[in-house]
Amino acid sequence: MARDLEELRVDRRGSVRPGASGVAWLVYDDTGHAIRPVAEFLRDFAARGNSRGSVRSYAYALLRWWRWLEAVGVDWDRATPAEVRDLTLWLQLHPKPRRSPRTGSATTAGTVNQVTGKRYLDDHYAARTIRHNNAVISAFYEFFGDQGLGPVVNPVVRDHRGQGRPNAHHNPMERFRPEGRVRYNPKVPRRRPRALDDDAWGSLFDTLGSNRDRALLALTVSNGARAAEVLGLRGSDVDWGNQRVRVIRKGTRAEQWLPGSNEAFVWLRLYLAEVGGVGPADPLWVTLRKRRGTDGAMTRIPLTYEALRAVLRRANQKLGTNWSMHDLRHTCALRMAGDDEVSLRDVQTILGHAHLETTAEIYLVEDERHTIERVAAHLARLAEPRPEPVPVDHGYRPSDLAVLFGDGTL
Repeated sequence: MARDLEELRVDRRGSVRPGASGVAWLVYDDTGHAIRPVAEFLRDFAARGNSRGSVRSYAYALLRWWRWLEAVGVDWDRATPAEVRDLTLWLQLHPKPRRSPRTGSATTAGTVNQVTGKRYLDDHYAARTIRHNNAVISAFYEFFGDQGLGPVVNPVVRDHRGQGRPNAHHNPMERFRPEGRVRYNPKVPRRRPRALDDDAWGSLFDTLGSNRDRALLALTVSNGARAAEVLGLRGSDVDWGNQRVRVIRKGTRAEQWLPGSNEAFVWLRLYLAEVGGVGPADPLWVTLRKRRGTDGAMTRIPLTYEALRAVLRRANQKLGTNWSMHDLRHTCALRMAGDDEVSLRDVQTILGHAHLETTAEIYLVEDERHTIERVAAHLARLAEPRPEPVPVDHGYRPSDLAVLFGDGTL
């Protein structure tokens, strides 16, 4: 029987909280007990070397799945493809729950910024979020399927059209792996990277209110490091002599040295002179906050991602823009890709992409603004009046011209 997805409501029951026994995050029910199947999966997921952030992301996806199963009245080990299908449709129909209503961003949600050309986020689940949700559910049931538990068939089904028989060349000594495209994954529109031109970068830089913020953004735009990688820098990760910094890559957790511009290191010196320097094991980026339970004394704490977002939010409010830290990464990558002296392999190494195809697919693209400018110039040339033909010299006789060019009577 088809469910009425328009009227179906999913209660916000349970929560994601820090875990124990080596698991950074776990999913808890309303009674405060960890949900056992989810805890078993997350423990195995964490043991395979996945980061705390990935464990947290998977925990929230499974909490969403558990809430959905309670709303439709299906046990987790009795789930079918119908539950995955209906959840995908429900996520596309209903907005994300919010702790508080929008205030200042209510008028811009879902619209396109006229300065940057970027779309503001709205209150609905993005296609990438739904695809990630399906991937987490699939991994969850694959884990229990390997143990002979849970449903006989993974509820996240895959289509194999055009790929021949699934697992046609399977090695009998290895376990089966899912193949094909997830059936209920929504399509993701291809997004072109947005880069700041020199004027936009100058305007953004001028609005920053501290040497710390100037150093951090200048360093990011010069080497394309991700926000989490830059925020993870410590005092020993700065090589002043060779003008480079050492980051921990997001996916592989490998250490990698990245260059920095002269400008970035100048602002970095000015910032460290203000805070009095940092120790080799201390976080490089700090901010001052009042300590709880004291008489208003200020103390240094590491700069968090939310605090960095607040820095950009204040700058965007002044400029009427919606730039993000990832736009600085795109800016660095497109600048390098447009330099004939920098190879695509160099760009891949600096960005930390595992595959060269990823770098080529994202950054070897024609800038949309340049394309629009050239087409607009083409249309302007078509609108220009055509010049009058040069008159034929009057010294020729009309009869001779008719023989040469025809008299136009055909």
